[in-house]
Formats: sequence, C-alpha cells, structure tokens
Amino acid sequence: QVQLVESGGGLVQSGGSLRLSCVFSGRTFSSYAMGWFRQAPGKEREFVAAINWSGGSSYYGDSVKGRFTISRDNAKNVVYLQMNSLKTEDTAVYYCASRRYTGSETSSEYYHWGQGTQVTVSS
Repeated sequence: QVQLVESGGGLVQSGGSLRLSCVFSGRTFSSYAMGWFRQAPGKEREFVAAINWSGGSSYYGDSVKGRFTISRDNAKNVVYLQMNSLKTEDTAVYYCASRRYTGSETSSEYYHWGQGTQVTVSS
C-alpha cells in the first residue's frame, strides 16, 4: 500500500521561501508520477505542480509558474516542492499525490494522497 507523508510546511513572510517534502513508501517510487495540490479554506483543490516518473518532465499551475519548482530523488523516494517568492494567496494546505508514470493536472487521476501540510504566508 502506498503511503505519502508531507513535511516542511509552516509560517513564512511574504516574499520568503519554503521547501516541502513528500516521502513515498510501499511501492516502487520510480514507477509513479507525483503531483502537488493545494486547498485553501472555502476553495476547491488546485493543481500546483507535477513531475513524471523519471523527473524528465514537469509542469506547473499558472499561479505558481516561475516561483515554484518540483523535483524528485528516486534514490531517496522523495519529491520536493521548492516555493520561492511566496505570496499571501499561496496560503493553503498542500498535498502530495501519486499516480502511475505520467503526471496530471487532474486531482481525480491520482490514486494516493498524503495527509497534507499547512503553509501560511503572512503579509
């Protein structure tokens, strides 16, 4: 059974940076694409970034392009989300998710989800 555990969230000032991590266990990590999504109070879950199984392809939601970077370390079974130039509107619970091989912007196409980590950006 796949398990995903996020960490790295916290409180940061606007313009600051955070790096989120998501540890994958239970299956062969290199067979899975990974995605990051976020959900703010009262809003729908939003696609943030995704990376394919090898790390050779990644893509981003429009609101984070140029500020966030997704990466993975298949030797450590970890996917990262480096978040720079944070804005107050980035405040949300961030979730990592997994699906086989290729990434997707559609949350329903992911099989497994972590419990989420809170990111709060203050002005």
